[in-house]
Amino acid sequence: MVAAGQVRSRSRRFVVLLLGVLLAVLTLSTLMAPPAHADDVNTTKYSYIFSGNVKYNNKPLAGVDITVSGNGYKAKVKTDEKGQWSVGVPKKKTYTITLDESTLPKGVIVTKGANEIQAKFGFTDEKSVNFFLGKGERQVVSFTDQLIGRAISGLNFGLMLALASIGLSLIYGTTGLANFAHAEFVTFGAVMTFAFSVLLSFPLWLAVPLAIVLSGALGWILDIGLWKPLRKRGLSIVQLMIVSIGLSLGLRYVFQYFIGGGTLQLPDTGSTKITLFGPVVLSRTDIISMSISIVVLVAVAYWILRTRTGKATRAISDNPALAAASGIDVDRVICLLWILGAALAGLSGILWAYFRPGIKWDMGWQLLLLIFAAVVLGGLGTAFGALVGSLVVGLLVEISTLWLPSDLKYVAPLTILIVVLLFRPQGILGRKERIG
Repeated sequence: MVAAGQVRSRSRRFVVLLLGVLLAVLTLSTLMAPPAHADDVNTTKYSYIFSGNVKYNNKPLAGVDITVSGNGYKAKVKTDEKGQWSVGVPKKKTYTITLDESTLPKGVIVTKGANEIQAKFGFTDEKSVNFFLGKGERQVVSFTDQLIGRAISGLNFGLMLALASIGLSLIYGTTGLANFAHAEFVTFGAVMTFAFSVLLSFPLWLAVPLAIVLSGALGWILDIGLWKPLRKRGLSIVQLMIVSIGLSLGLRYVFQYFIGGGTLQLPDTGSTKITLFGPVVLSRTDIISMSISIVVLVAVAYWILRTRTGKATRAISDNPALAAASGIDVDRVICLLWILGAALAGLSGILWAYFRPGIKWDMGWQLLLLIFAAVVLGGLGTAFGALVGSLVVGLLVEISTLWLPSDLKYVAPLTILIVVLLFRPQGILGRKERIG
């Protein structure tokens, strides 16, 4: 028993070390990646193009943010050194084109009410849109209002991140596997929703449940066809982790093969802004997303604490051998957790597609760093730790944009992760006698 415990402890330490190396590599890649300063977006993908110039006193203004949205589509672009920009759109319909006044030079403003333009095409497939700039004092939102707005957005992001993180944490707690392919469950849920709602024209209320069910089915298939046989063969945790990395790469490029490298849009559920109280303004989509996340997370918490299967899950997480000796069907519980974890990740991917907005073949991989950060920060193998870690990460990502450029917004949660682990290596809710 002592030798087995030592092996398990060494395996956990190796997992933590490997995760730390991954976090460091992905953080460096994020920091070293050049910021997006493209002056055109989707102009080669779509035939209908909006374009324009942003100038003040006949001088071009570079780095001004322009957003084109409408008809379930949204794209953002920055003006180039000549003040020019262009955006391709999928449909020849009316779109809202918005100039972000906060990106204008000091003392330059948009004519009152003219920072948002409703634009539509004429007889041609191209439309020029220009903004009238002047000199004056820009109305600035107070820091407190900005902080509250960012905090609400961070809460929304943290809740959808928790859906994916809890599944990963439950699987790790019962099997010891840090599944790198968990990110592809996130992408799969969004892609299936697109296939049902856009390609097959199913109503969204039907497409979303179908996508979640198929995500759970994918988790079941992978456990029955891959993970369970590998466990039976006695593969080590490190070997299983390497298999998960290969599976992640394979699934990712399968997605790219079928949906391409562009950004796809889900049907718009309602982008109209609703003022809730004070400075808090949310769209109908945001309200629906937060409501769904809270209801699902409460249901998962009830399942873990109150049901027999949930109690069996905690028993397996504490001591698999003892749980099996007590009559618990360990393989059945682990299979159920793969289904649950995949379904939760698929739901997270659907909500993430609206939050980004858009679907890309590698969207899950882009979120994987934050999922691991949330799980490690909260405590490896603890579902409630993953929830707490996700909320902390989500809030830090959004609030940090008040001081940091958006390209560096992931630095804040990773910095906090490092600081917390220096003083509490087991994570916020982890226990000292075991990792997670």
